[in-house]
Amino acid sequence: MMRAAGKRMRILAIDIGGSHLKAALIDARGRMLTDRLSVKTPARCTPHTMISTLVKLVAGLPEHDLLAVGFPGVVQGDRVLTAPHWHSKKWVNFALARNLSRRLSGAPARLINDAEMQGLAVISGKGLELALTLGTGAGTGLFRDGRVMPHLELAHHPVHKSKTYNDYIGDAALRKAGKKQWNKRVARVLNILYSLLHYDRIFIGGGNAAHIAFQLPDNATLVSNDAGLSGGAMLWSDVTRPARGRSRHSQ
Repeated sequence: MMRAAGKRMRILAIDIGGSHLKAALIDARGRMLTDRLSVKTPARCTPHTMISTLVKLVAGLPEHDLLAVGFPGVVQGDRVLTAPHWHSKKWVNFALARNLSRRLSGAPARLINDAEMQGLAVISGKGLELALTLGTGAGTGLFRDGRVMPHLELAHHPVHKSKTYNDYIGDAALRKAGKKQWNKRVARVLNILYSLLHYDRIFIGGGNAAHIAFQLPDNATLVSNDAGLSGGAMLWSDVTRPARGRSRHSQ
């Protein structure tokens, strides 16, 4: 149901998180066309439960032409390979993009890791850039000159004794350790990530980024939580971008 060239493309962007599911309609530049909708992520979430919840969440939104989905795990093509927040074998190799599209409008759908979708909205496209999401867990997306690099599930790598990044700076750690200790941990993680990757810039988002209370390095930037949705426009930039030599309004 893609629109004819020259008409404004409307993208339904969905940001799947361990705590909340968010959605909004955006344009080809990532600008919000509707308010952001949000609902708590169901506990023990299976693919069927996830899709049914998302269908209800977006039921009142206007029609869309394309679908962009960010998922907190390893994805390949339109399929989920890992879903660490939900311990269900039903997620393994599940074609989320295709199945979600079928339950909605049938519009073409693309799926990417949620931290990578956030990064697409904020990176400059120059050098080595890292997106870090601080939410239920800690998500990362790495980019070189604007291109998504092979996905690394750093969230599950040990960072301190037996603790993974998720254990160390995830939402449960924030609540258990308190904001002061959690901030010390986040600062330590930024140093570790820089030593590991030597990135040019890091962009920090996610719901818990608002709790950062220390002076960030000069190459670090806090970004809006909406970036997890607006990045969906860049996921479709090869479709929504006008052809070279033609004006944006040409037919």
